[in-house]
Amino acid sequence: MLVKSFALLGAAGSLAHGLKLDVNETQSIKDVSSNIAYNLMNSYYTGNKTGGSVLLPQPYYWWEAGAMYGGLVDYWFYTGDSTYNDNVGKAIVSQASSTVDFMLPDQRFDLGNDDQGFWALAAMSALEESLPIPAGTPANEWEALTTNTFNDFVSRWNTSACGGGLKWQIYPENNGYTYKNTISNGAFFQLAARLARYTGNSTYSDWATKTYEWLESVQFIDTDGKVYDGAGDADGAECKGVDHGEWSYNAAILTYGAAVMWALPGANSSWETRTKLLVGSAAERFFSPYANATGVMFEQNCETANKCNNDQYSFKAYLSRWLGKSVTLHPELESTVMPLLKTSATAAAESCDGGKCGTKWYIGSYDGLTGPGQMMSAMETVASLLARDAEAPGTKAKSAKGAGGGAERRFVA
Repeated sequence: MLVKSFALLGAAGSLAHGLKLDVNETQSIKDVSSNIAYNLMNSYYTGNKTGGSVLLPQPYYWWEAGAMYGGLVDYWFYTGDSTYNDNVGKAIVSQASSTVDFMLPDQRFDLGNDDQGFWALAAMSALEESLPIPAGTPANEWEALTTNTFNDFVSRWNTSACGGGLKWQIYPENNGYTYKNTISNGAFFQLAARLARYTGNSTYSDWATKTYEWLESVQFIDTDGKVYDGAGDADGAECKGVDHGEWSYNAAILTYGAAVMWALPGANSSWETRTKLLVGSAAERFFSPYANATGVMFEQNCETANKCNNDQYSFKAYLSRWLGKSVTLHPELESTVMPLLKTSATAAAESCDGGKCGTKWYIGSYDGLTGPGQMMSAMETVASLLARDAEAPGTKAKSAKGAGGGAERRFVA
């Protein structure tokens, strides 16, 4: 088990001329992902300092911190490195809100359905992977956060236009309220699917099916498995003018949700078909930007054109995260997914220099453009190489321990 002092990791965090990764050697994978995790936390986490914050500094939005903590839960589960568990658990709980659903009044202007969803998915990973609950916190906190957020989504299902779906934004005054997008509905879908698997309750799987079928009906998912961004719902638009921008996190969030639905007892065969279609489409769309960079992950809608924003720099983290988790549940996906993750992880490691990981992994070195999104993407892509041999996420009936040894689950009746 890797247990290190967060405060004394200077030597481990020193990077020079790229990190050398052996993708076939478990210890190398753990060591490289450990280096990146340290530099991510050392550079962007200040919650352990006077006047610091568990959130990312400006100009990064609230949701991305939730996404980061979700990645760090998986990092621990795969590697056994519990260095950050206390920080991560306290950070997630700190954003719970008085209603235990991440609906913080002071985040009103940054709080869309997708933003809330990323925090809830972090709590879902904490629940499935038995992240220890911080002292003084109710023993069922992870479950309460996920189920309460699910109930929020159900209450916001909007049939006034487009035949259903969640709006992007929760509050009418926020830009994007008249837009229904894939990422908000994808977060609802994946959360519902994972709660269905965790609890065995068909209410969750029914909502997952309803949400996915709605995404198909408005053609946010096409028959080739391409996943599009969303469409407007105001003034009779009825989601007809689909924005055909393709982002890896949209494809990724749906892929893992479909993989979870496929893993349910007695699952309809359509979920296997959907999962494989989405995996194949993602493999074609988000890897191999150039002939001499075959198999390297990239954000095809912005990266080669130098148009990515801070949010989009993190999207590769979720693609690697949810492709890897799909392999954990369905080893038959390994032959498609793992070669891509291995090539991408090698390239991601080579992009890291001086404690920073870059954006364009296909150039073979650090490109001078870094941030928490780039660090998360590199860390998760490397750590996801361990997904192939990882234990499946736990359920209420069967706790998962992972490489980290897990923690006994306790629930309030």
